[in-house]
Amino acid sequence: MKIGVVAFLLVPGSNARKSEVLSQEQTEALGVKWRGNSSEVSSHEMLTDVEIPEVFNWCNFKDEGKEKTNYCTMSRNQHIPQYCGSCWAHGAVSALADRIKIARKAQGIDINPSIQHMLNCGGVGSCKGGTVDGPYQWIHEISKKTGTGISFETAQPYLACSTDTSDTGLCKNVDWSCSLLNTARTCGSFDSEGGDCTGLTSYPNATVVEYGSIVGAAAMKKEIFNRGPINCGIDATKLLNFEHGIIAETGDGIDHVISVVGWGKENDQKYWWVRNSWGEYWGEMGYVRVAEGALAVEDQCAWAVPGSFTALELNNQAVHCHEGGDNCAEKPSKKVVV
Repeated sequence: MKIGVVAFLLVPGSNARKSEVLSQEQTEALGVKWRGNSSEVSSHEMLTDVEIPEVFNWCNFKDEGKEKTNYCTMSRNQHIPQYCGSCWAHGAVSALADRIKIARKAQGIDINPSIQHMLNCGGVGSCKGGTVDGPYQWIHEISKKTGTGISFETAQPYLACSTDTSDTGLCKNVDWSCSLLNTARTCGSFDSEGGDCTGLTSYPNATVVEYGSIVGAAAMKKEIFNRGPINCGIDATKLLNFEHGIIAETGDGIDHVISVVGWGKENDQKYWWVRNSWGEYWGEMGYVRVAEGALAVEDQCAWAVPGSFTALELNNQAVHCHEGGDNCAEKPSKKVVV
């Protein structure tokens, strides 16, 4: 992927705000396939046609009369510790985390991939905006090339910074370029308190084996019901002052990215269960119900199929790093003296 600086776009209207989603031209300039699919024949098209229920939600899933299970992972806040236009990464990573949880049958502690790793190394967006398609394409690319995917939150926590916001707030005087330190790290140790940070060469991670793009309610429901939540573009201008209920306003254009975890119906009004990335203080504990056909939420969505991921129950941690990271640190290159 090409790494470049991206710019905000102004959304027309009296309530104009800066878009966090790049145009097709800007997206392709970063090397991202616009509405791309990783395979010539998308596995989405090969999904078995089954009867889609009228109400379905991965956060409240009931299987064959069993107790309900929550397959949704944590809600996030992209604006903490400061504003960062990284919704595009939050929506994609949250949906991927949900799909990993589904694959694990909700067993074990949730796996939360690192959004900061994507900001540092993805090259498909920044705190000044990104792409609907790019996140999964980047994880798929590094998964194929290296066998290692996106690191976990515990090795690269979210700090709401990127290279093009290095002069802003907490981002000042820190290098946000892609490196081992900015992929996965540990800092200090008991035998050397306050010591230097170490970039890790081996770390728990999650990969992607396939990705794709879909449009429309029917395709969304088919994909979500069969394989899990997806990320979609949305018109967020109508969400800024949303409090609760079902929002049914028509969208003017996509300027934000969220994840869709299911759908429902109330008083004959069909709606999507949408998880936002503005924190749980906002909306209905971080969620919003968006009427079918509203806010352009059905215009551009992306999905990913998880590949391998590191988990305790799988006993597949490649290297057990020391607390100080010394046995997982990059070895200095040997200089050849002539």
